[in-house]
Amino acid sequence: MEPPVGTVTFLFTDIESSSKLWEQYPEAMSRALAEHNALLRHVIEAHRGYIFKLWGDAVYAAFASALDALNAAIEAQKELSRRSWGELGSLRVRMALHTGVAEVRDGDYFGPTLNRCARLLSAAHGGQILLSAATEELVRDALPKDVSLRSLGQHRLKDLQRPEHIFQVVHPELLSEFSSLRTLNAVPNNLPIQLTSFIGREREMKEVKELLKQTRLLTLTGSGGCGKTRLALQVAADLLEEYPDGVWFVEFTVLTDPALVPSTVAATLGIHEEPGRPALLTLAEALKPRTLLLILDNCEHLVGACAQLAETLLRSCPHLRILATSREALGIAGEVTWRVPSLSLPQPHELAQPDSLMNLTKYEAIRLFIERAEAASPEFKVTPHSIKDIVQICQRLDGIPLAIELAAARVKALSVEQIAARLDDRFRLLTGGSRTALPRQQTLRAMMDWSYELLNERERTLFRRLSAFAGGFTLEAAEAVCADEQIPSYEIIDLLTNLVSKSLVVFEEHDEEARYRLLETVRQYARDKLLETGEAARVRDRHRDWFLAFAERAESALQGPDQALWLKRLETEHDNLRAALEWSSADPETGLRLASALWLFWYLRGYVSEGREWLKHFITKAAHAPAALRAKALYGASMLARAQDDYAHAIRLLEESLALYRAAKDTRGVALALGNLGIIAFARGDYARATRLHEESLEHFRALGDRVGMASALSELGNVAMYQGDLARAEQLLEEGLGLSRAAQDDQGIALALRRLGAVLFQKGERARAKALLQESLELYRELGAVPGLASVLNSLGMIALSEGDAQRAGTLLRESLRKYRDVGDKWHIALCLDRLARVAAAQGDWERAARLLGAEEALREAIGAPLPPSERDGREHTLKNAHKHLSEELFAAAWADGYAMKLDHAIAYALSGETTGAGGDPAPTLTALT
Repeated sequence: MEPPVGTVTFLFTDIESSSKLWEQYPEAMSRALAEHNALLRHVIEAHRGYIFKLWGDAVYAAFASALDALNAAIEAQKELSRRSWGELGSLRVRMALHTGVAEVRDGDYFGPTLNRCARLLSAAHGGQILLSAATEELVRDALPKDVSLRSLGQHRLKDLQRPEHIFQVVHPELLSEFSSLRTLNAVPNNLPIQLTSFIGREREMKEVKELLKQTRLLTLTGSGGCGKTRLALQVAADLLEEYPDGVWFVEFTVLTDPALVPSTVAATLGIHEEPGRPALLTLAEALKPRTLLLILDNCEHLVGACAQLAETLLRSCPHLRILATSREALGIAGEVTWRVPSLSLPQPHELAQPDSLMNLTKYEAIRLFIERAEAASPEFKVTPHSIKDIVQICQRLDGIPLAIELAAARVKALSVEQIAARLDDRFRLLTGGSRTALPRQQTLRAMMDWSYELLNERERTLFRRLSAFAGGFTLEAAEAVCADEQIPSYEIIDLLTNLVSKSLVVFEEHDEEARYRLLETVRQYARDKLLETGEAARVRDRHRDWFLAFAERAESALQGPDQALWLKRLETEHDNLRAALEWSSADPETGLRLASALWLFWYLRGYVSEGREWLKHFITKAAHAPAALRAKALYGASMLARAQDDYAHAIRLLEESLALYRAAKDTRGVALALGNLGIIAFARGDYARATRLHEESLEHFRALGDRVGMASALSELGNVAMYQGDLARAEQLLEEGLGLSRAAQDDQGIALALRRLGAVLFQKGERARAKALLQESLELYRELGAVPGLASVLNSLGMIALSEGDAQRAGTLLRESLRKYRDVGDKWHIALCLDRLARVAAAQGDWERAARLLGAEEALREAIGAPLPPSERDGREHTLKNAHKHLSEELFAAAWADGYAMKLDHAIAYALSGETTGAGGDPAPTLTALT
């Protein structure tokens, strides 16, 4: 059946003391659980219920009718009580019914209604059926025979929200007398009522509860607004039954005098001070026999006094546990600190998949925004268009709950698109929090001001300067950029450690490298403070100079054995490099140096369009740069233009670069430019010119003794030979190039030669060896993160799969290759992918699709001036011939014309869709070139 929608009644059940039963009677429990699940499924479905989740021994069901849900619960309890459960004795199942509106997604339910039902279930005892007031109101006038509802009064559930009027089902065949409900009313506490629901945090709740079992002092740390207090309160509510003397919440937010910390705790617990005796000693003596949990909230501005209190009480009171929240640790022996993370957020790639957009509500940050926005404006609705803006808002606010709640409140006057557009000025935008909240929780700026004021002057100075970094930084970079006569470099590590301890800087370790970062909201605040001081230009100059030196070191290293390591480092620092490029607009020559050092990184990692824009910008602005620098920049720009098949522009850039290199008698530069001109000649089908240019380039590299350059030229000559069908010459050239690349420890050159040699061997029929070489190449490219190389190997492996009759795998590999070429903008290889995916369609018998893809390929080749290579012609002719054979002339012409008329984006999207309509088609194609 379909899941009920609209107003739904939920029935939640679970087995009381199941963990103990599993430990004592594992085999009997396994049999009992299977019988229990079958019984409940039969009863629930007989009453038109929909079971949407089985979780351990818990059953979650939804009903369109509250009366059906009630009848199902009663019948289930009756059946459970009649059954014999063997050595278990009895199986006591508790049940709860609650009614409300919930979101349905993929057959599952989400929202506050389910949370409320779960909290109601946790209050019940085995054999008991509890109803919320919402459900009771729907069934009270239509109760089944012999059924009555007993009012158990108002109770606060463990969700800490408003009290719930709870009712118990009474029936002659069911147990009717139980102990007090397991609600907040059952144990002494002063946990405050929360006016909003608690979103997510299941993993965090579990971790914090486990830690509280292992330590007597647990401090939750984190930046302001990250949800430390709310998490602590929710954990405390869930653990209430473990502390018979209560759970007590002590808030220090408005307290400013450290001397009053002990008396504030005593007053909260109702312990009277004794004249002439320190309050801390009185408190310790009173708590000594008690088993309780003490929550010390917002300790950061009283950290010394809170540390002394905690240490004294824990030494004197053996059954006491303390859960503290603070922006920095208390710093005493035995303390365990746990950083509260931001709410979960979707990954960027999920936004690129339209089918997954509405599934983004599974992430906590997105759910929080939507729920708070609906509360602020009942007219608010999520649409496939608005969800993208909601994700952007939550990502740019770093998943910080307070910031997201302040943003959601703005839907009363702004669309989510307008909110997203205004986040660059978030400290003006995100105001207007609850008037009853503490002042520092009413605006984003007030929250940050509170943390900033707790810093000493040197900490503030470093904090401001760190805003120059984008996306994180190393200690070495911080010392270079932030140190001066005011703060010596040797002090940076201590000050940075203090900022980490005070939750303003995040410390992370990736691949054994220690890095630091500021959340974007924190960084914007620090940047505003830096601008106020007037030292922003000096700090950003130092940042630019540091990353220019870094990029030039990387440029040199990319020619050696540490290519993979330096590509990874450049990727890690890409945001910093972008920031340095932006700042270099005021110094175009420096910007040109930086962009020229980065072109190979941009090429290998697929940032081709971005790299072209930066190089174009600085080549134009730095018109009078030194000739050597200009030649290098023009060459880099030509490589990126060529990667996107902008051949005319690439040739213009290369000719200017070549002239400058010749004038400077720069042999290596001349060799590089000739080689790139050769690659363009090959792409345009002029194989004779391509061969001449590569041979001339090779001569220059030989004269220099440049093994990397020689290997590159040999590889290009081998590629030309392969596409001309001269496989013996191609193999010989590629083997020679591979040897040079291995000698030079040039991973990029090794991967390229292996890929092309694998293609040659495949055409010669040596499939096993070809696959081995391609796999080795693939692993190297993955290590390098080189997008064009990865795309090419995937393409080759796809063609091998097709030749072996595995059209499905071939299609998967070729589509992945196409995605990568699309992202780079490589139209020559996009055309090749369209041709090869047409062969896949033919192999699957989808002749219309094959004709459509061939039409799209033809249009693209005409547009970029790139004819089909000779080595590809037989395969294409085979596909065309069979498409004509299986389709009428009219149908073939229509499909071809449809593909020919497609815009490039449409053609790529069609090719990636992977749809097939045929059944049985072409046999495995003949061998053909792979790259």
